[in-house]
Amino acid sequence: MHIAIIGGGAAGCFAAINIKRNKPNYKVTIYESGKKLLAKVAITGGGRCNLTNSFKGIRSIAAAYPRGEKLMKRLLHEFSHEDTMAWFEREGVRLVTQEDECVFPKSQDAMEIVNTLISLMHRHGVEIKTGCRITSITKDETDNTENCKWAVEWQKSANGTTGTQDATKEYDVFDRVVVTTGGSQKRSSLSMLDSLSLDIIEPVPSLFSICLPHHPITEMTGTVVEPATATIVGTKMRSTGALLITHWGMSGPTILKLSSYAARLLNETNYKARISVNWMGEKNENEAMETIMEIAIKNPAKQLSSIHPPQFNSRLWNYLLERSGLNGTQRWGELAKKSYNKLVNTLINDIYDADGKNRFKEEFVTCGGVALSNINPKTMECRHHKGLYFAGEVLDVDAITGGFNLQAAWSMGWMVAKSI
Repeated sequence: MHIAIIGGGAAGCFAAINIKRNKPNYKVTIYESGKKLLAKVAITGGGRCNLTNSFKGIRSIAAAYPRGEKLMKRLLHEFSHEDTMAWFEREGVRLVTQEDECVFPKSQDAMEIVNTLISLMHRHGVEIKTGCRITSITKDETDNTENCKWAVEWQKSANGTTGTQDATKEYDVFDRVVVTTGGSQKRSSLSMLDSLSLDIIEPVPSLFSICLPHHPITEMTGTVVEPATATIVGTKMRSTGALLITHWGMSGPTILKLSSYAARLLNETNYKARISVNWMGEKNENEAMETIMEIAIKNPAKQLSSIHPPQFNSRLWNYLLERSGLNGTQRWGELAKKSYNKLVNTLINDIYDADGKNRFKEEFVTCGGVALSNINPKTMECRHHKGLYFAGEVLDVDAITGGFNLQAAWSMGWMVAKSI
């Protein structure tokens, strides 16, 4: 049995290792268009590799996976975050779970994960071909057996780069093909599948921060408020967590989660939307008023600017006072009820007009790709093409930030290996 894996990312490499462990006599070849395997894994988590999450505090699978919830629920029963942690720990990788429930190697070095996987592929005899761009995947018409074979056409140039005029095309024939090419920035990136008549959902970005062009809040770059809640006005899309003010707008876990939930909506509006920020986390109007009144009662002679809730720094607090039409030199005991109402309204419903997005570091994540209707969720095999499998972000499955996207890759790669 000869198996081709198209894409040397997390899902592809994990599938390759586990196929060889299950069936050492199978031949497995990975084709990667880039110069190195696992390039995205090497930079995830800021170069520390957030390889999974404890899932504590996740109220439902849908809260972590805006697209692909049902599939991921099934896959996590087969290969969970606990299985992922145990798998890597058996390979000598010591792990640590942070307070935010993100799981990292204790070394805080993504290259430990990369080197572990590459070492295992070499040990198990996985053939690796880098700098190879796949141009087509087709059924081998010369094969008349019931279990048809697959022809994979690929291109590699003389200087090791792909897509150049001096590149020559070759093809190999396989018994099984696993497509793990990752997220596509545009539909044309999936052109290798054109002959297969698959349902493809237009890819769009799903993990990004928002831009607030020329807004004065951007002068407070680096300020973090935790917790804060961000909501797209007029929808039920909301998220809570740390909010980071940047020189271009807003970022941090709460904005990144919101961008994931609203990926298609924001794409349709050309990334223009009204964002409501609750700087008090999930407190409602009454709860926020109680907090402010408690400060006022305890500090009637103090100026507004000198006393504030602990999650704010002085610059942001004074900015919010100004947004409320209040003078920071006023004393807490001098405020009228109307002033308290203005302040509380700003704290729990501060409106910003987002205009544009900003890519989240180099960790590009998309929603869209190969529609889940194409695959059998029990095996990850294509329903209409026997011997063709899909795993990872090439499918219309994506997650919020926090290790969930990599967990999807491990779970899918495991399931493909088991099925094959």
